[in-house]
Amino acid sequence: MTPALLVMISMMWIPLGMLFLGQGDAKSSGFVTGLAGILTLIGAFYQAAQADLLTASALFVFGMLYLQVSHALLAGVSDMRTVGWGAAVVGLVCLLIALIIGSGYLFFMFITFVILCLAVFLNCYGKLSGKIVGWMLIILALICLIYPGYALMGHFGGLPF
Repeated sequence: MTPALLVMISMMWIPLGMLFLGQGDAKSSGFVTGLAGILTLIGAFYQAAQADLLTASALFVFGMLYLQVSHALLAGVSDMRTVGWGAAVVGLVCLLIALIIGSGYLFFMFITFVILCLAVFLNCYGKLSGKIVGWMLIILALICLIYPGYALMGHFGGLPF
């Protein structure tokens, strides 16, 4: 289920990245982000029921962050610092997961998620351009969501390292 969720989440990251780049509107992005948040939380419960608690923990925090971002976009929240702190918590969880994994492509993915969460945090405090966050979302959707999603489903022959 997780590989399919990764691909689904890319359907939110790329349009959200485009929003950060000035292409699109907040309400459409907020709707898609909310839908991704709900589906990610459903996936988290499924993984937890399968006793895959490490994956479930990642999906839970990302799902909650997506719902937080969705609310901010749909409600027109002007002070995004709370979203920044949500991203900081997700970054911390991703760092812990990366340390548990230790090496390989999944380690690489979680470290890039830490960097993305730091970028979101800095953006929410006005310390980093939204354009940087936008490009990060688009590029990381390709290399940390779409590619590993299909690689883990067996269509690309597995992860590269």
